[in-house]
Amino acid sequence: MTKSPIKNPLNATEFAKLAAAKCAVDFVQDGMRLGLGTGSTAAWMVRALADRIAKEGLKVQGVPTSSRTAALAHALNVPIVTLDQAKWLDLTIDGADEFDPQFQLIKGGGAALLQEKIVAQASDQMIVITDPAKDVARLGAFALPVEVIPFGSTTTQRQIEALLADLGLSGRTVTLRQCQGAPLMTDENNFILDLHLQSIPDALALAQGLNAIAGVVENGLFIGLCDRVIIGHPDGRAETRGHEGSLFSTLDPQECGDIFAMAEQGK
Repeated sequence: MTKSPIKNPLNATEFAKLAAAKCAVDFVQDGMRLGLGTGSTAAWMVRALADRIAKEGLKVQGVPTSSRTAALAHALNVPIVTLDQAKWLDLTIDGADEFDPQFQLIKGGGAALLQEKIVAQASDQMIVITDPAKDVARLGAFALPVEVIPFGSTTTQRQIEALLADLGLSGRTVTLRQCQGAPLMTDENNFILDLHLQSIPDALALAQGLNAIAGVVENGLFIGLCDRVIIGHPDGRAETRGHEGSLFSTLDPQECGDIFAMAEQGK
């Protein structure tokens, strides 16, 4: 009896995210220790990884970069450990809010930038999964998140504003991220300041200047960490860009029935 074709229930944006995520999971090998990113695209990666584990018996250990990712991995039976237990990671797969031609990134739109950067720095490789809208000639259109400790956060904000002026970025705004009428708290109980910069001429100088301010815990500039970017498209194409060039693949919805089901079940 012929099986009925699987209907793709996703809109174009979500299918593009899945295309990138599933392509990235193809890089995962048996026995790997993996950094599991945070965000809507990374959630598709966790589902695609769970699908391979269920169908192939793939044995991996995942280190989640947020409580949200940990909860999703647990719900989908993806084995998770702490970074201290893993000690070092073979590969991290995560999303990004922007990336430039040098694979410099802005991350932290989901307020998980600190754990994301710790995990990325503890990995042999990092693959970023994203969509064409995140591909920019120069970073900065997306607000740059900076995680700061609550103590003295207003003073820290003034110091950041002074740094921006010193770097020729005066006139830009810095805002405290809110959630339900109160300052958003990260998993580490810190605040997020969003820097609305429009453009960042020198990402390294800005990153170094920010991290020299005592109240700054970490910034959302990821420099020298990303090895590949996989860009998903609404038609299911995935472009893998590496330092050696680009490769292309296409996702068939008929391969994704179990992944669609996970999402429909709220996982």
